[in-house]
Amino acid sequence: MSRPPGATPRPPRPRRARPSPVGRWWAGLPPAAGAAVMAAGIISIGLHLIGRDLLSLVALAGAGALWILLAADFGNRLIRDRGRFRAEADTPAALTAVAATTVLGARLSLLGHQQAAAALLAVAAALWPGLLIGVLRHWRRRMPGSAFLVCVATQGLAVLAGALAAATGREWLARAALAAFVLGLLLYAEALVRFDFREVLTGAGDHWVAGGALAICSLAGSKLTASPVWTGSAHTALRTATLVPLALGLVWYAALLAAELLRPRPGYDIRRWATVFPLGMTATACLSAAGPTGVDPLRPLGEVLLWVSVAAWLLTFAALVTTGRTGRAGRRPPGTR
Repeated sequence: MSRPPGATPRPPRPRRARPSPVGRWWAGLPPAAGAAVMAAGIISIGLHLIGRDLLSLVALAGAGALWILLAADFGNRLIRDRGRFRAEADTPAALTAVAATTVLGARLSLLGHQQAAAALLAVAAALWPGLLIGVLRHWRRRMPGSAFLVCVATQGLAVLAGALAAATGREWLARAALAAFVLGLLLYAEALVRFDFREVLTGAGDHWVAGGALAICSLAGSKLTASPVWTGSAHTALRTATLVPLALGLVWYAALLAAELLRPRPGYDIRRWATVFPLGMTATACLSAAGPTGVDPLRPLGEVLLWVSVAAWLLTFAALVTTGRTGRAGRRPPGTR
Protein backbone atom coordinates (compact mmCIF):
# COMPACT_ATOMS: atom_id res chain seq x y z
CA MET A 1 0.00 0.00 0.00
CA SER A 2 1.41 3.42 -0.99
CA ARG A 3 1.92 6.11 1.65
CA PRO A 4 0.21 9.52 1.36
CA PRO A 5 2.45 12.40 0.35
CA GLY A 6 4.29 13.91 3.29
CA ALA A 7 3.72 10.91 5.54
CA THR A 8 6.48 10.12 7.95
CA PRO A 9 8.19 6.89 6.88
CA ARG A 10 8.04 4.05 9.34
CA PRO A 11 11.32 3.24 11.02
CA PRO A 12 12.73 -0.13 9.99
CA ARG A 13 12.01 -2.97 12.37
CA PRO A 14 15.06 -3.93 14.41
CA ARG A 15 16.37 -7.33 13.52
CA ARG A 16 16.61 -9.84 16.29
CA ALA A 17 20.16 -10.90 16.84
CA ARG A 18 20.65 -14.56 16.22
CA PRO A 19 22.26 -16.35 19.12
CA SER A 20 25.81 -17.51 18.60
CA PRO A 21 26.59 -21.25 18.40
CA VAL A 22 27.89 -21.04 21.97
CA GLY A 23 24.69 -19.29 23.05
CA ARG A 24 22.53 -21.92 21.38
CA TRP A 25 24.57 -24.68 23.04
CA TRP A 26 24.29 -23.01 26.44
CA ALA A 27 20.54 -22.39 26.10
CA GLY A 28 19.96 -25.97 24.98
CA LEU A 29 21.62 -27.70 27.91
CA PRO A 30 19.18 -30.06 29.65
CA PRO A 31 19.27 -30.65 33.43
CA ALA A 32 21.06 -33.95 32.79
CA ALA A 33 24.19 -31.93 31.98
CA GLY A 34 24.72 -31.62 35.73
CA ALA A 35 25.98 -35.21 35.68
CA ALA A 36 29.10 -33.96 33.88
CA VAL A 37 29.91 -31.77 36.91
CA MET A 38 29.24 -34.72 39.21
CA ALA A 39 31.55 -36.95 37.16
CA ALA A 40 34.48 -34.51 37.09
CA GLY A 41 33.98 -33.58 40.74
CA ILE A 42 33.98 -37.12 42.10
CA ILE A 43 36.96 -38.10 39.95
CA SER A 44 38.76 -35.05 41.37
CA ILE A 45 38.05 -36.32 44.90
CA GLY A 46 39.26 -39.81 44.01
CA LEU A 47 42.47 -38.51 42.45
CA HIS A 48 43.13 -36.49 45.59
CA LEU A 49 42.68 -39.59 47.74
CA ILE A 50 45.40 -41.42 45.82
CA GLY A 51 47.78 -38.46 45.85
CA ARG A 52 47.38 -37.32 42.24
CA ASP A 53 46.75 -33.72 43.24
CA LEU A 54 47.69 -32.02 39.96
CA LEU A 55 45.25 -34.16 37.96
CA SER A 56 42.74 -33.69 40.74
CA LEU A 57 42.93 -29.90 40.45
CA VAL A 58 42.54 -30.09 36.67
CA ALA A 59 39.37 -32.12 37.10
CA LEU A 60 38.18 -29.71 39.79
CA ALA A 61 38.74 -26.73 37.48
CA GLY A 62 36.64 -28.38 34.79
CA ALA A 63 33.89 -29.22 37.26
CA GLY A 64 33.90 -25.71 38.68
CA ALA A 65 33.75 -23.99 35.29
CA LEU A 66 30.84 -26.13 34.12
CA TRP A 67 29.04 -25.67 37.45
CA ILE A 68 29.22 -21.89 37.00
CA LEU A 69 27.78 -22.17 33.47
CA LEU A 70 24.96 -24.41 34.62
CA ALA A 71 24.23 -22.21 37.66
CA ALA A 72 23.95 -19.18 35.37
CA ASP A 73 21.65 -21.13 33.05
CA PHE A 74 19.57 -22.28 36.05
CA GLY A 75 19.09 -18.69 37.17
CA ASN A 76 18.37 -17.48 33.64
CA ARG A 77 15.58 -20.01 33.20
CA LEU A 78 14.17 -19.26 36.64
CA ILE A 79 13.89 -15.55 35.79
CA ARG A 80 13.18 -15.49 32.05
CA ASP A 81 11.64 -18.85 31.15
CA ARG A 82 9.48 -19.95 34.05
CA GLY A 83 7.48 -22.41 31.95
CA ARG A 84 10.55 -24.35 30.93
CA PHE A 85 11.97 -24.11 34.44
CA ARG A 86 8.83 -25.63 35.97
CA ALA A 87 8.70 -28.40 33.36
CA GLU A 88 12.32 -29.39 33.94
CA ALA A 89 12.22 -28.99 37.72
CA ASP A 90 9.76 -31.88 37.97
CA THR A 91 12.13 -34.35 36.28
CA PRO A 92 14.63 -36.45 38.28
CA ALA A 93 17.51 -35.00 36.24
CA ALA A 94 16.86 -31.63 37.90
CA LEU A 95 18.31 -33.08 41.11
CA THR A 96 21.73 -33.10 39.47
CA ALA A 97 21.79 -29.42 40.50
CA VAL A 98 21.83 -30.51 44.15
CA ALA A 99 24.17 -33.47 43.68
CA ALA A 100 26.68 -31.50 41.58
CA THR A 101 26.76 -28.69 44.15
CA THR A 102 27.45 -31.09 47.02
CA VAL A 103 30.20 -32.94 45.14
CA LEU A 104 31.91 -29.66 44.30
CA GLY A 105 31.55 -28.56 47.93
CA ALA A 106 33.05 -31.81 49.21
CA ARG A 107 36.12 -31.29 47.02
CA LEU A 108 36.53 -27.70 48.20
CA SER A 109 36.32 -28.92 51.79
CA LEU A 110 39.24 -31.27 51.12
CA LEU A 111 41.20 -28.24 49.90
CA GLY A 112 40.52 -26.49 53.21
CA HIS A 113 38.00 -23.98 51.83
CA GLN A 114 35.40 -24.64 54.51
CA GLN A 115 33.50 -21.38 54.10
CA ALA A 116 33.01 -21.97 50.37
CA ALA A 117 31.99 -25.56 51.07
CA ALA A 118 29.50 -24.38 53.69
CA ALA A 119 28.05 -21.87 51.23
CA LEU A 120 27.56 -24.64 48.66
CA LEU A 121 25.92 -26.81 51.31
CA ALA A 122 23.49 -23.97 52.03
CA VAL A 123 22.71 -23.61 48.31
CA ALA A 124 22.18 -27.35 47.88
CA ALA A 125 20.04 -27.60 51.01
CA ALA A 126 17.87 -24.71 49.79
CA LEU A 127 17.32 -26.31 46.37
CA TRP A 128 16.82 -29.86 47.62
CA PRO A 129 13.31 -29.79 49.22
CA GLY A 130 11.52 -28.07 46.33
CA LEU A 131 13.17 -30.17 43.63
CA LEU A 132 12.70 -33.41 45.58
CA ILE A 133 9.01 -32.80 46.24
CA GLY A 134 8.43 -31.85 42.60
CA VAL A 135 10.08 -35.06 41.42
CA LEU A 136 8.27 -37.29 43.92
CA ARG A 137 4.90 -35.80 42.92
CA HIS A 138 5.48 -36.92 39.34
CA TRP A 139 6.87 -40.37 39.98
CA ARG A 140 5.41 -43.31 38.16
CA ARG A 141 6.10 -46.98 37.56
CA ARG A 142 8.94 -48.11 35.28
CA MET A 143 11.22 -45.14 35.83
CA PRO A 144 14.65 -44.75 34.19
CA GLY A 145 17.86 -44.83 36.17
CA SER A 146 17.66 -41.08 36.80
CA ALA A 147 14.99 -41.92 39.42
CA PHE A 148 17.85 -42.86 41.77
CA LEU A 149 18.94 -39.22 41.80
CA VAL A 150 16.50 -38.69 44.68
CA CYS A 151 18.90 -40.83 46.68
CA VAL A 152 22.08 -39.37 45.18
CA ALA A 153 21.08 -35.77 45.89
CA THR A 154 20.09 -36.59 49.47
CA GLN A 155 23.26 -38.56 50.13
CA GLY A 156 25.25 -35.72 48.58
CA LEU A 157 23.98 -33.52 51.40
CA ALA A 158 25.07 -36.21 53.86
CA VAL A 159 28.56 -36.40 52.32
CA LEU A 160 29.12 -32.64 52.38
CA ALA A 161 27.66 -32.19 55.85
CA GLY A 162 29.84 -35.06 57.09
CA ALA A 163 32.94 -33.56 55.49
CA LEU A 164 32.25 -30.19 57.09
CA ALA A 165 31.54 -31.83 60.45
CA ALA A 166 34.94 -33.53 60.34
CA ALA A 167 36.69 -30.33 59.30
CA THR A 168 34.99 -27.97 61.78
CA GLY A 169 34.15 -30.29 64.67
CA ARG A 170 30.49 -29.22 64.70
CA GLU A 171 28.45 -32.09 66.04
CA TRP A 172 25.13 -30.82 64.69
CA LEU A 173 26.46 -31.19 61.16
CA ALA A 174 27.29 -34.84 61.87
CA ARG A 175 23.75 -35.41 63.14
CA ALA A 176 22.28 -33.65 60.10
CA ALA A 177 24.44 -35.88 57.91
CA LEU A 178 23.09 -38.96 59.67
CA ALA A 179 19.50 -37.83 59.07
CA ALA A 180 20.19 -37.29 55.36
CA PHE A 181 21.99 -40.65 55.20
CA VAL A 182 19.00 -42.56 56.59
CA LEU A 183 16.54 -40.70 54.35
CA GLY A 184 18.73 -41.38 51.34
CA LEU A 185 18.64 -45.12 52.03
CA LEU A 186 14.84 -45.01 52.21
CA LEU A 187 14.64 -43.07 48.95
CA TYR A 188 16.90 -45.64 47.29
CA ALA A 189 14.47 -48.40 48.24
CA GLU A 190 11.57 -46.39 46.83
CA ALA A 191 13.43 -45.72 43.57
CA LEU A 192 14.39 -49.38 43.26
CA VAL A 193 10.73 -50.41 43.42
CA ARG A 194 9.93 -48.03 40.56
CA PHE A 195 13.01 -48.74 38.43
CA ASP A 196 12.41 -50.30 35.03
CA PHE A 197 14.94 -53.14 35.04
CA ARG A 198 14.78 -53.33 31.24
CA GLU A 199 16.94 -50.21 31.32
CA VAL A 200 19.90 -52.41 32.25
CA LEU A 201 19.92 -53.65 28.66
CA THR A 202 18.38 -50.66 26.88
CA GLY A 203 19.30 -47.58 28.95
CA ALA A 204 21.32 -44.78 27.38
CA GLY A 205 23.62 -44.24 30.36
CA ASP A 206 21.67 -43.08 33.39
CA HIS A 207 20.79 -46.69 34.31
CA TRP A 208 24.24 -46.82 35.96
CA VAL A 209 22.93 -44.50 38.68
CA ALA A 210 21.22 -47.58 40.16
CA GLY A 211 24.66 -48.70 41.32
CA GLY A 212 26.19 -45.27 41.78
CA ALA A 213 23.48 -44.34 44.28
CA LEU A 214 24.56 -47.23 46.51
CA ALA A 215 28.17 -46.10 46.19
CA ILE A 216 27.36 -42.60 47.41
CA CYS A 217 25.41 -44.17 50.29
CA SER A 218 28.64 -45.94 51.20
CA LEU A 219 30.67 -42.75 50.82
CA ALA A 220 28.30 -40.92 53.17
CA GLY A 221 28.46 -43.85 55.58
CA SER A 222 32.25 -43.75 55.57
CA LYS A 223 32.17 -40.06 56.58
CA LEU A 224 29.86 -40.91 59.48
CA THR A 225 31.90 -43.97 60.49
CA ALA A 226 35.04 -41.85 60.66
CA SER A 227 33.34 -39.29 62.91
CA PRO A 228 34.20 -39.40 66.63
CA VAL A 229 30.56 -38.57 67.41
CA TRP A 230 29.54 -42.19 66.95
CA THR A 231 31.00 -44.84 69.23
CA GLY A 232 30.14 -48.34 70.42
CA SER A 233 27.12 -49.98 68.84
CA ALA A 234 26.32 -46.85 66.79
CA HIS A 235 29.78 -46.99 65.20
CA THR A 236 29.37 -50.71 64.47
CA ALA A 237 25.98 -50.10 62.87
CA LEU A 238 27.39 -47.33 60.69
CA ARG A 239 30.30 -49.53 59.63
CA THR A 240 27.81 -52.18 58.50
CA ALA A 241 25.67 -49.53 56.80
CA THR A 242 28.79 -48.45 54.89
CA LEU A 243 29.98 -51.88 53.76
CA VAL A 244 26.62 -53.38 52.77
CA PRO A 245 25.70 -50.67 50.21
CA LEU A 246 29.27 -50.77 48.89
CA ALA A 247 29.10 -54.54 48.37
CA LEU A 248 25.73 -54.23 46.64
CA GLY A 249 27.06 -51.35 44.55
CA LEU A 250 29.94 -53.54 43.36
CA VAL A 251 27.43 -56.22 42.39
CA TRP A 252 25.54 -53.60 40.37
CA TYR A 253 28.84 -52.49 38.83
CA ALA A 254 29.60 -56.03 37.60
CA ALA A 255 26.05 -56.60 36.35
CA LEU A 256 25.87 -53.29 34.48
CA LEU A 257 29.30 -53.82 32.93
CA ALA A 258 28.24 -57.29 31.76
CA ALA A 259 25.08 -55.79 30.26
CA GLU A 260 27.13 -53.18 28.38
CA LEU A 261 29.28 -55.94 26.90
CA LEU A 262 26.23 -58.02 26.03
CA ARG A 263 24.30 -55.11 24.53
CA PRO A 264 26.77 -52.39 23.43
CA ARG A 265 25.39 -48.85 23.12
CA PRO A 266 27.99 -46.87 21.15
CA GLY A 267 27.66 -43.21 20.27
CA TYR A 268 27.46 -40.09 22.41
CA ASP A 269 24.47 -39.39 24.62
CA ILE A 270 24.45 -36.74 27.33
CA ARG A 271 23.24 -39.40 29.75
CA ARG A 272 26.63 -41.11 29.42
CA TRP A 273 27.94 -38.61 31.98
CA ALA A 274 25.57 -40.37 34.35
CA THR A 275 27.59 -43.51 33.62
CA VAL A 276 30.94 -41.87 34.36
CA PHE A 277 29.73 -40.51 37.69
CA PRO A 278 28.81 -43.95 39.18
CA LEU A 279 32.13 -45.35 37.96
CA GLY A 280 34.01 -42.59 39.77
CA MET A 281 31.72 -42.75 42.79
CA THR A 282 32.22 -46.49 43.24
CA ALA A 283 35.99 -46.04 43.09
CA THR A 284 35.94 -43.12 45.53
CA ALA A 285 33.63 -44.96 47.92
CA CYS A 286 36.10 -47.86 48.03
CA LEU A 287 39.00 -45.50 48.71
CA SER A 288 37.09 -43.57 51.37
CA ALA A 289 35.66 -46.62 53.15
CA ALA A 290 38.93 -48.55 53.41
CA GLY A 291 40.27 -46.64 56.42
CA PRO A 292 37.18 -46.12 58.63
CA THR A 293 35.94 -49.69 58.13
CA GLY A 294 39.34 -51.36 58.42
CA VAL A 295 38.87 -53.27 55.13
CA ASP A 296 42.28 -52.57 53.59
CA PRO A 297 41.77 -54.40 50.25
CA LEU A 298 39.20 -51.76 49.32
CA ARG A 299 41.98 -49.27 48.66
CA PRO A 300 43.78 -51.09 45.81
CA LEU A 301 40.39 -52.01 44.35
CA GLY A 302 39.40 -48.35 44.48
CA GLU A 303 42.59 -47.29 42.71
CA VAL A 304 41.95 -49.68 39.83
CA LEU A 305 38.33 -48.59 39.52
CA LEU A 306 39.36 -44.94 39.66
CA TRP A 307 41.57 -45.27 36.58
CA VAL A 308 38.70 -47.06 34.85
CA SER A 309 36.51 -44.04 35.58
CA VAL A 310 39.19 -41.65 34.29
CA ALA A 311 39.35 -43.64 31.04
CA ALA A 312 35.55 -43.55 30.80
CA TRP A 313 35.61 -39.78 31.31
CA LEU A 314 38.14 -39.35 28.51
CA LEU A 315 36.17 -41.59 26.15
CA THR A 316 32.93 -39.73 26.88
CA PHE A 317 34.61 -36.38 26.36
CA ALA A 318 36.12 -37.59 23.08
CA ALA A 319 32.68 -38.75 21.95
CA LEU A 320 31.27 -35.32 22.83
CA VAL A 321 33.96 -33.55 20.81
CA THR A 322 33.46 -35.89 17.85
CA THR A 323 29.70 -35.34 17.96
CA GLY A 324 30.21 -31.57 17.98
CA ARG A 325 32.57 -31.65 15.00
CA THR A 326 30.24 -33.77 12.88
CA GLY A 327 27.23 -31.67 13.83
CA ARG A 328 25.29 -34.58 15.27
CA ALA A 329 23.41 -33.80 18.43
CA GLY A 330 23.42 -36.38 21.17
CA ARG A 331 20.08 -37.70 22.29
CA ARG A 332 18.49 -36.07 25.26
CA PRO A 333 16.57 -37.58 28.09
CA PRO A 334 12.79 -37.66 27.84
CA GLY A 335 11.23 -34.55 29.28
CA THR A 336 14.13 -32.23 28.45
CA ARG A 337 14.11 -29.49 25.86
